[in-house]
Amino acid sequence: MKISPASASPSVPKIILVGNPNVGKSVLFNALTGAYTTVSNYPGTSVEVSRGFCELTGRRYEVLDTPGMYSLMPITEEERVARTILLEEAPHLVLHVLDARNIERMLPMTLQLIEAGLPVALVVNIMDEAERLGMTIDTALLQEKLGIPVIAAATARKRGLQEIRDLIGAAEETPRAVFAYAADLEGDLRKVAGHLHGDYRLSRRALALLLMQRDAEIDSLVAKEEGPGYAKVVEAVNEVVFERRVDLHLRISLERKRICKGLLDGVVRQRPMTGLSLAERLSGWTMNPWTGVPILLAVLYFGLYQIVGGFGAGTLVDFLEGTLFEEAINPWLEGLGDEHLPWEWLYELLVGEYGVLTLGVRYAVALVLPIVGTFFLVFSVIEDTGYFPRLALLVDRIFKRIGLNGRAVIPMVLGFGCDTMATMVTRTLETNRERIIATVLLALAIPCSAQLGVILGLLSGVPGALAVWSFCILGIFLVIGFLAARVLPGEQPMFYMEIPPLRLPQARNVLVKTLTRMQSYFLEIFPLFILASVLLWAGKMTGFLDELVKAMEPLMRALGLPAEAAAAFIFGFFRRDFGAAGLYDLQTSGLLTPVQLTVAAVTLTLFVPCIAQFLMMKKERGWKVSLGILVFVSVLAFVAGASLNRMLLWSSLLS
Repeated sequence: MKISPASASPSVPKIILVGNPNVGKSVLFNALTGAYTTVSNYPGTSVEVSRGFCELTGRRYEVLDTPGMYSLMPITEEERVARTILLEEAPHLVLHVLDARNIERMLPMTLQLIEAGLPVALVVNIMDEAERLGMTIDTALLQEKLGIPVIAAATARKRGLQEIRDLIGAAEETPRAVFAYAADLEGDLRKVAGHLHGDYRLSRRALALLLMQRDAEIDSLVAKEEGPGYAKVVEAVNEVVFERRVDLHLRISLERKRICKGLLDGVVRQRPMTGLSLAERLSGWTMNPWTGVPILLAVLYFGLYQIVGGFGAGTLVDFLEGTLFEEAINPWLEGLGDEHLPWEWLYELLVGEYGVLTLGVRYAVALVLPIVGTFFLVFSVIEDTGYFPRLALLVDRIFKRIGLNGRAVIPMVLGFGCDTMATMVTRTLETNRERIIATVLLALAIPCSAQLGVILGLLSGVPGALAVWSFCILGIFLVIGFLAARVLPGEQPMFYMEIPPLRLPQARNVLVKTLTRMQSYFLEIFPLFILASVLLWAGKMTGFLDELVKAMEPLMRALGLPAEAAAAFIFGFFRRDFGAAGLYDLQTSGLLTPVQLTVAAVTLTLFVPCIAQFLMMKKERGWKVSLGILVFVSVLAFVAGASLNRMLLWSSLLS
């Protein structure tokens, strides 16, 4: 492959991975880069892009894992960012990763990358699954027809990785094929491309196709580059569009499919299959409502309830918080404070009731970290199996009733890890209406992993309490979503998602994902816990905290809770899990009855988002929408809590 001077990086050469979602790009990225990776928002967006480095044949390369894209003509924000990376990052090599099982549907994007003049190579991934389905793909013949390197791979099984590394290091020159559209369309392309004279990253042919499809961003790019000559470009495009009076998107798409069908003639062969494998039958069961719902309940029971709630919030927290901190570390720290800290203000700051060491570090390390760790472990296992896209398909019908589609299951599930991160991921939803509805539901009824773990641990010891809490939270989630879908204007969302193969999780993948997420989460929350301890200490020393607790006493009485419970709600404003930990302290002190515990858990779950999530809402949705959500969620939480308290007392359900 010839790497043109225009595309060569002035410093570290860049390898850019592109392709549809769920085709194995991230697996390939991790295999190439190992642990030397960073994940950050692409400048000016809320879309995350992973970057890492690898060394091959003594040369260092930067590797970028782009968001999923289906075409160079973007629709979603993710696709727009992926194309921007191709336009601005000067790739040394573009690796287009596609799913071998869907090669005919995904190959048109390969054509777009080739005709754009990018230094592209094709990775036909998930070959093991394709072969198991009876497919045979002659990648050597496909390489000859395309005129670019083609590698057969199964990156999850490490197949083809060495060939990919060799390709990156070699960058051999190969003659490119040229693909012709129908004669009339070729004439239109020449008419538009003939007026393009600027210096572009993409070829003039690719730019002409995008201009004919009314790509606004490319239009702006051409206007800036062509200057006075832009008027002739517009005139040529308008003339083509007027003469055709057809949907050029459809016409171009059909032409690419025709070309791909010819390319795959003799390349792909399919032998008859005798029956479905166990994995295929299980895959079907997960997406069928009659079997998928019981499977989902089993995943929630064994994953969230038993592992996160039972083992994480139970066994691990009991040991770390009860045995290690309460019986050993905290008494030792308090003893050191009594001996060496004669100043009351410093004693209280470090080892007092709200001390940085005795409260902040204890909550972060002994309460939050084990719960978050077990959640991310479960999340990584489920993610590695390929279950989440199937879950999205399963819940799509229900989600459409609340103004969303199955794609929204991803931010909802991520919300059980961290609502702040999930709020950012709502940017991947297609319409502003969907983003607002998802943000409201995340702020209201999706507890983060640490909060959920503590609540599960507390309520599991009270017969019936967990069922009441689950019914209330799920009911409010569905009712508010249903009402929001009818109040907010907009069209019914469309749903499409790639379904990867169902696999057994690989221990290395699960371990790397879990440790990476735990490290990132802990580095984010630990300073916030220390800050919360300092603010609570300042509130105690100045008397402001006592005044705030007194001001909240009427609300606590309406909920049927003791005045001390106000502190848990104040804690919850710093972080949801901080508030749940405060509730844990109240329960272990014997201050809450089963009814009070259930009411407090429901209200605290629905209560205002933590500061970090609110700031993310402000960034994504703006001040007006964010403040509206904050007020709505706060009022609804206390109204629901007060109503639940009266109902439980009247019915004696938990007595």
